[in-house]
Amino acid sequence: MNAVTPLSQNGYGTPAVRTARDSEYDVFSRITRMLRQADTTDDRRAMIDAVHKNNQLWTILATDLAETGNLLPDDVKAGLISLAAFSLRHGHAVLAGRAEISALIDVNVAVMKGLRGEVAV
Repeated sequence: MNAVTPLSQNGYGTPAVRTARDSEYDVFSRITRMLRQADTTDDRRAMIDAVHKNNQLWTILATDLAETGNLLPDDVKAGLISLAAFSLRHGHAVLAGRAEISALIDVNVAVMKGLRGEVAV
């Protein structure tokens, strides 16, 4: 996806090129921010919304990873599908009041680091 700012269209700036990784990072960042905010408040609605969005994200990712056209290496796909399964199970446990949001935040942050090429610890 290419995003061009109005300034760059006028020849006064450099066009901003967004990669798929940038877009994925942005989605993870927004949802992780929602999870963090929900974790610092007693607002049940915010928690439900954040976990629901996180579940949607991981469902979309797992579906994409399972497609035959997905070009990621098999070991990477397998690892991400395992993370998706964990995130979905844990998200349901959070909604049921049996788990904390923090593990979802940790998983998302690790994926964000991977998208940025940082070593996830």
